[in-house]
Amino acid sequence: MRLTRFALVLATLLACGAGPVLAIDANPAAAFLPVRSEAPPPAGARGLCRSLDWACAGGRGGAAGAEVLKLATAVNRAANGAVRSVSDMALYAVEERWALPTERGGDCEDYALFKKLSLIRAGVAPGRLLLATVLDRQNKGHAVLILRTDRGDFVLDNATDRVLPWDKTGYLFVRMQNPARPAGWVSVFAQSGGGAES
Repeated sequence: MRLTRFALVLATLLACGAGPVLAIDANPAAAFLPVRSEAPPPAGARGLCRSLDWACAGGRGGAAGAEVLKLATAVNRAANGAVRSVSDMALYAVEERWALPTERGGDCEDYALFKKLSLIRAGVAPGRLLLATVLDRQNKGHAVLILRTDRGDFVLDNATDRVLPWDKTGYLFVRMQNPARPAGWVSVFAQSGGGAES
């Protein structure tokens, strides 16, 4: 089972302190995503707070610097390698359903939720982990996890093992969980200037 492999890889990385081999593409001047106004949640996330209450938990906790970025990089890489990409239609016979990956796999928002849960379990404050929807470089809808650090907002994405500042992803950010109240959503409409490669 691939998720068991992920758990073993994550436990090893955590025990080793995530090691210096993990490259972080971190720009100290990385900005925070702008919050525009309240917005409805994505269609598949409408019941998310009822089914997975931890996904909507708040609380910023203490500082989040380089060590949290190392941990996030380890979690991102391990999850990307452990979860197989499978559409909601193949898994549930519905267009969109936000859930944790199954043994068969998951799609982009399932990866994001899995990473969020893994980081919460590793001690990262839940209010620093925000789900977001974007348009990718082909203008297709996509979901990612935002890690709100002291240095700016960084993106954990199943399309790349690199943890990038939001403005280096090449994505158009549409909406994300409200940083002040993650049970709600806000519009963002911020274009990344970067064109990151996978």
